[in-house]
Amino acid sequence: MSTGSPLRIGVLAYPGCFASEVFGVPDVLTIASHVAHAAGGVGGVGAPYQVSIVSPRRRVAASGGVPIAVTSLAEVDILIVPGFELAPGLDLDATLASLGPEVAAIRAHRQSGAALVTICVGAFLAAEAGVLDSRQATTSWLFADALRRRHPTVDVRAENLTITDAGVTTTAAFSAMYDLALNMIRQRSGAAVARRTARIALLDDARYTQAPYVDPQLLPTAGTAFSASVTQWLDQHLRSSYHLPGLAAQFHVSTRTLLRRFRADTGQTPLEYLQATRVRRACRLLETTDLTISAVAAAVGYRDAGTLTKLFTRHIGRKPTDHRSAFRRRGVPPEPVTLPPS
Repeated sequence: MSTGSPLRIGVLAYPGCFASEVFGVPDVLTIASHVAHAAGGVGGVGAPYQVSIVSPRRRVAASGGVPIAVTSLAEVDILIVPGFELAPGLDLDATLASLGPEVAAIRAHRQSGAALVTICVGAFLAAEAGVLDSRQATTSWLFADALRRRHPTVDVRAENLTITDAGVTTTAAFSAMYDLALNMIRQRSGAAVARRTARIALLDDARYTQAPYVDPQLLPTAGTAFSASVTQWLDQHLRSSYHLPGLAAQFHVSTRTLLRRFRADTGQTPLEYLQATRVRRACRLLETTDLTISAVAAAVGYRDAGTLTKLFTRHIGRKPTDHRSAFRRRGVPPEPVTLPPS
């Protein structure tokens, strides 16, 4: 925590950016400043935040044509890059090419040694600037595969909520900007101020991963017919024991070839894909049924509930029982479920 000068934060506004992601973090920091002031300095309350909306352009219209007042680029301690409307059918090449001034600004900011933060698909701009090369990064789970394909030198961790690697912080989808803001408040003004700010704003200050929110039906398919066939086979044999040589034999390739081609397309091994798919299926069963943890484990291919619990906790950040408690809506009866035969 620091009690010195205000933390200078610049939010980079640009054509087509999400206005809510431009103002979301500043608004939460404003609430935190009021909370810190009310605390009267108790518990090491830090300095306030000095936020500006900056751009290399004179005028900026956000998504939906919403005009945003901006100031010129200036030296800041942290530059925040919001996401943009990555709609179906969008020409991503053309969009990123049109944002050359912003990409250059991001690159220059990092060359100065100052911290950089991206929100959601703002990571694509940082990657275009080359500042994510050889770094771990995250983005919206829906577009993680696209980022991985476009920038293979970036180590994309699709399940992470936030990642900081050597001065560059990337965040997951949309509302992860609030997790980012709370982390900034926690570091600058202390845990008590962050906790009270979260309570006032009705924010969850205990999230660790975006994995529980992944909708398998919205995930993009693997990039080639080969990988798509492998994932389809794994999906259809979710409850079967994983055996790499047997899987390779199904597709008439060596294990080495299978691993190489599958990773090239998906960024994962077949086992990693299978584990993530099993965890997502377990999430759904925990949220919508009254099956015991042992029954859920069996339904997704694990004989031992302890194995599922360990894997689930590693992927989701909490135990299956805690996940069920968090996502079960009161008054809504669980769905009937018929499990396929083993």
